[in-house]
Amino acid sequence: MATILVVDDERMVRSLVVSILRQAGHDVLEASNGVEGLDVLTKSPVDLVITDIIMPEKDGVATVRDIRCSYPDTKIIAVSGGGINASDYYLGMARSAGADVVLSKPIMAPHLLAAVMELLAES
Repeated sequence: MATILVVDDERMVRSLVVSILRQAGHDVLEASNGVEGLDVLTKSPVDLVITDIIMPEKDGVATVRDIRCSYPDTKIIAVSGGGINASDYYLGMARSAGADVVLSKPIMAPHLLAAVMELLAES
């Protein structure tokens, strides 16, 4: 399968996403914010990044921009649970920054896995 980096400051959400992906057969790396996520990318190439938007130290929009600049072929899924209207705003910013797919929290396993499979098929 693929190597996927999950970047989310909420440990429980990150653990859930990691579990879903590992059960689907993927190798998964983790980071708790955008700074850590970019550090992981410098050491380990990945096929896909799943990043939260609202995080300390480096938010998801800046993280998406940096990934696009340094790793233009890496697929990106951005997720946000910033409230009904806020979520749409942040996800729109992430899409403008270069995210391939945007998903709202709470993350549903079937939607996540479908987006992952779709993006990996494009690679």
